[in-house]
Amino acid sequence: MYIPAHFAAGPDAVRHLLATPGAGNLITMTDGGLLATLLPFVYEPNVGEHGALHAHVARNNPQASAAVAGEALAIIQGPDAYISPSWYASKAEHGRVVPTWNYSTAHVYGQLVVHDDAGWLARHVRRLTDRHEGEREHPWSVGDAPEKFIAAQLRAIVGIELLITRIEAKEKLSQNRSAADAAGVVAGLRSSGQEASAAAVERVLAQRTPES
Repeated sequence: MYIPAHFAAGPDAVRHLLATPGAGNLITMTDGGLLATLLPFVYEPNVGEHGALHAHVARNNPQASAAVAGEALAIIQGPDAYISPSWYASKAEHGRVVPTWNYSTAHVYGQLVVHDDAGWLARHVRRLTDRHEGEREHPWSVGDAPEKFIAAQLRAIVGIELLITRIEAKEKLSQNRSAADAAGVVAGLRSSGQEASAAAVERVLAQRTPES
């Protein structure tokens, strides 16, 4: 990934991106070519040397059985948004502004391990479900469904573990704009209902030194 120094994501930003509930594209190179699947995942920072991503796929998914050549790659995407030059304070000053796109992303490389084990899968789906249901007023849990039904569902999937070897991460969040321009971006995003992207720019704004 091309990462200019001012857009490099620091360790805290990477942890935030991986720990935020969401999904990522798992990409593997096999004898049959590239395979990819969008998967909800759970970040497990204490597994292995650099942490791991845990997910699951349908048993019939080719990525569950095809041998992987080299590292596997998971692409994790944070909030992204079109940035209008009309939001910049500098538009009124000199007009030398153009549109761009803000985004956060991490390319997570690692060794892929397949878990065809009911115990591993049961722990994983409970953790994944609890993560997404936890803040609901009436959260659903795996235990709400009949035990035999859940057992049958688990037999239809296999676990996927990406043991992380390295991460390349980038946050392009208006760091290359003046404080006034970045503040305009926050206001513009918020006015268009893109709260997550606005909050991301606010976060990097708060990290600026007074002279930046």
